[in-house]
Amino acid sequence: MARGTPPPVAGDLAGDGWYGGYGGRFVPETLVPALEELERGWRAAREDPAFRAELDRLLRTWAGRPTPLYLAERLVPGRRIYLKREDLCHTGAHKVNNAVGQALLAVRLGKRRIVAETGAGQHGVATAAACARFGLECVVYMGTEDMRRQRPNVDRIGLLGAEVRPVEFGTRTLKEAVSEAIRDWIANVETTHYLIGSCVGPHPYPELVRDLQAAIGEEAREQILAEEGTLPGAVVACVGGGSNAIGLFAGFLGDREVRLVGVEAAGAASLGRGRPGVLHGARSSVLADEDGQILDTRSVSAGLDYPGVGPEHAALRDAARVRYVDATDREALEAFHLLARREGILPALEAAHAVARAITLEEEVVVVGLSGRGDKDLDVVLES
Repeated sequence: MARGTPPPVAGDLAGDGWYGGYGGRFVPETLVPALEELERGWRAAREDPAFRAELDRLLRTWAGRPTPLYLAERLVPGRRIYLKREDLCHTGAHKVNNAVGQALLAVRLGKRRIVAETGAGQHGVATAAACARFGLECVVYMGTEDMRRQRPNVDRIGLLGAEVRPVEFGTRTLKEAVSEAIRDWIANVETTHYLIGSCVGPHPYPELVRDLQAAIGEEAREQILAEEGTLPGAVVACVGGGSNAIGLFAGFLGDREVRLVGVEAAGAASLGRGRPGVLHGARSSVLADEDGQILDTRSVSAGLDYPGVGPEHAALRDAARVRYVDATDREALEAFHLLARREGILPALEAAHAVARAITLEEEVVVVGLSGRGDKDLDVVLES
């Protein structure tokens, strides 16, 4: 069921979980108390100096923040393209920022069991690592197609003490993994926290994940000013569900002179070709047919292979604050090899989509979110 009615104008969070005409809660009644508890708990926790201090300590000493801003001098000669190096975080991607924050919150709320979904596996690894750190039971749902193409991360999740539960219906990718995680949560809501990996889902998840990922943009803004003495002309990030992008964009949304560019996979461009609809508990821009049935997606990148997106991204698109474009599989693979051979960095295929578009922009100074490292994608790259 929906909570509240959407305000008529797209833009910033209007309160009660709505970003313009997107967001809300479209969930079974059994989940409403858990979501209300989570909302109250997060608002109290982020105002608690002790919670903030512990989270800051863990992000610094365990997760490895702040991450560096690296000038990729050889990527495109004559251009100043900076990479925000989230690939250097513990567990290999930006996902750890959200995982450790939500795990700490779950402990505060008395939840000792965690369920999560994963596509590319990075959120699964980050969640498993955070649960190991706090001594929490952890179950990660993953489509069998993603398990096949992201086998190293499946193994890492197991080594960290979590259980990977295969999902074998539908496209056997991220969409189905989210659905199974939600079913588990409904069945075990009294003892279990659903540690969602992106800025999707029912309120307060989009807000919660954005708050936890905003460190990316806050750091990047401070770092680029220190390096260049001015703001960048453009900031670019890949967009699947949208957590790394909303985190990076958060540091620059108030700077109207900075162009913000989100890059989707061409085969899963829910912002470029989607329509308003409800998916996994929230109203956003989704890939669906005229009857509202969710369409299948296809991407070389498991992390971008999702038919929806966070509601704040849909509102930012409608408000024309962020321009959303796409990149093809071929363009992402070419960008992967370019970054590897000119800078000695193997990016995640998700981030390679952002690199592919960043090198085509006209701005001299560009910041690109390098959301994760490419170890997990080597088999896919070598087979392509």
